[in-house]
Amino acid sequence: MKHHSPLLIGCNGRGVQDSGIDKPVSLEEPPIEEQFRLVGSSGEFDFFDRLPLEGQQQQFLACMDKYNLPVHTTSWLYQLGNSDHQLASNLRISSEIGASLHNMMVYAQHADGHMLSDQEVVDAYLWAYDQGMTYGVEPCFELHVNMWSEDPRRITPVAEAVRRRGVPFNLTLDYSHVIFKIGNPEELSISGIQQDVEANRLTIDPFESGNLVDEWLEQNLVRWFQVRSVAPNGPRNIWARHEPGQAAAALSLYNSMPMAEGDPGRGILYPFTRPAEGEWHSPWHAYLLEPTREVVRKMLRFHRDNADSRLQYITTEMITLPDYALNARFSLLGQNEAIARFIRDTWEELNRQP
Repeated sequence: MKHHSPLLIGCNGRGVQDSGIDKPVSLEEPPIEEQFRLVGSSGEFDFFDRLPLEGQQQQFLACMDKYNLPVHTTSWLYQLGNSDHQLASNLRISSEIGASLHNMMVYAQHADGHMLSDQEVVDAYLWAYDQGMTYGVEPCFELHVNMWSEDPRRITPVAEAVRRRGVPFNLTLDYSHVIFKIGNPEELSISGIQQDVEANRLTIDPFESGNLVDEWLEQNLVRWFQVRSVAPNGPRNIWARHEPGQAAAALSLYNSMPMAEGDPGRGILYPFTRPAEGEWHSPWHAYLLEPTREVVRKMLRFHRDNADSRLQYITTEMITLPDYALNARFSLLGQNEAIARFIRDTWEELNRQP
């Protein structure tokens, strides 16, 4: 049975900057209402993806009403050992603004310094699920660098252990965090997967059979699909140099890649449309976008062909941070809009096919 329900596409709040040549992408963000206005007026998005800070709930609700733009999804970073109160607060806030999914980026490193075991991740998920259900908000654990899932081999065993407890495992699939490592020995080594990839024991290229995306789709794990364009072994962000001790919201507390002062950001973003002269720091080639596009096609085809698909929301994820688009001089919002259009066009094309 085919699944033809309309897809709801949102824009990540850290992607809402009308940046350009004379106004580079910045860690300083527009006011909340301006973010709502920009996303609402673009005409490309069904919702806004952002967690209010404590005290911003009423402002969010007013903007949601004014711009006819709901908030269905929220996200935060967590470190086991010091985040219990933060999670409960974020779930409550998410519920108060009507969001139904809360994305959890859980660091690989515990607050006491040890690296999390799979069982600790399983226990954390089950605890978060119990907490979330009291608020009517489902937790989702994300595939993400610096987090327990940076080694993507861990996702299936954790999901299986959770499901053995009778609880659904919700995966936030952002495969950009794997694609950018393709052909990059340093990044593959950081994930711990270099030997398995080189020996063909692990397939991360979405065009090859037996790849991780197909593995997770076969298990119907994906609840939330995040789309950021990246290039295999893509260029690092030489316009955003590492500053030890730099404080900004959503900057990682723990980096799996050792960074010294002045090192460029990691290469976890590649423009989806050709940058104009001076907008981007590196050469650009359209064919390097094909792995990103293929994951979109796979995800949408699975959703079309499976009435029990668990996919609920899609968000575009071209964001500001140093490992992504910081100091780029293209329109960040424009890049997100282009991805949203590609997703809709791909969905419409798939639904014209038998």
